[in-house]
Parts: sequence; C-alpha cells; structure tokens
Amino acid sequence: MEATAVINPTVRFRVDFATLCCVGPGKIELLEAIYRAGSLSQAARDLGMSYRRGWQLLSSVNTSFRVPVVVTATGGRGGGGVRVTPFGRKLISCYRAFERDAHTRALRAFSAIADKARSGARGARAAPVVRLGGRPGASRLKVVRLRSRQRGRVPQEAR
Repeated sequence: MEATAVINPTVRFRVDFATLCCVGPGKIELLEAIYRAGSLSQAARDLGMSYRRGWQLLSSVNTSFRVPVVVTATGGRGGGGVRVTPFGRKLISCYRAFERDAHTRALRAFSAIADKARSGARGARAAPVVRLGGRPGASRLKVVRLRSRQRGRVPQEAR
C-alpha cells in the first residue's frame, strides 16, 4: 500500500475594490519587500522581478486608492527610496489577515478530501487559484482552472 501525504489546500486571491482597483499576492509581496528594503530596485531583485515590472505594479497600486500606498523620493545626495505609508501598511495587514482566515477556512472545508489530491511531480505545484471580485459590497468567488502546460503559473487575471 502506498503512503500518501496529506496536502493542505492553498488559497491565493485578489480583491477587486473597483474597476481597475485590485490587490493580489504579487502587489502585497512587493509592498512587503519595499517595506523591508526601502527601495523598489532592491525589492524587485529580492522577488526576482524586473525593476520595470515592479514599477508597473507599484504605480498601479498607488493610483488605485485616493490615499497614497507608497511615497517615493528621487535620487540625489542622500539617494532615493520608496516608503510604504501607514495606509499601505494597513492594506498589507488587512490582506494578510483575510488570507489567514481564508486559509483556515480552506483547511477546514477541504479536510475531508485533501488527502485525495495528487502529490509528486505532476500536481505538486498546482494550487487552486481563487479570485474575489464583483462590485463593492457584493462578494464573488471565481476558481481559475489551469491547463496542464500552465500548471505552476498564476494566470494573469489572478495576479
């Protein structure tokens, strides 16, 4: 008889606040890296992304809210930098708290079937991708299925 490892479900989600105003795991990870490094270029390097991609994500999240998420200082004698604002830290905190709650609920909800998931090379990197969206005040969940050649990649719409 083959021994099977219990696989814990992973929930990755994006929160849509309004049209073109969304926050997901990529933007939150970038904000956390910026908070630690104080620099967009260092944060992008730490996350293995290009500076350009980091700047695009940062610009997107910063223009999505009426309150700045980060403030930037141009280079010069003391050097430039990026600082996460108190609102940005609150955004990170709220997202991570919701993520912990969602993970706990997923563990509870799927505990009876989690041991049926494939483990090993074929299914090891594939995790359910859940998208939260819709108009403000109305929750909508969307599970994004990955094709076999896409397993392990997060679809663009779920970032």
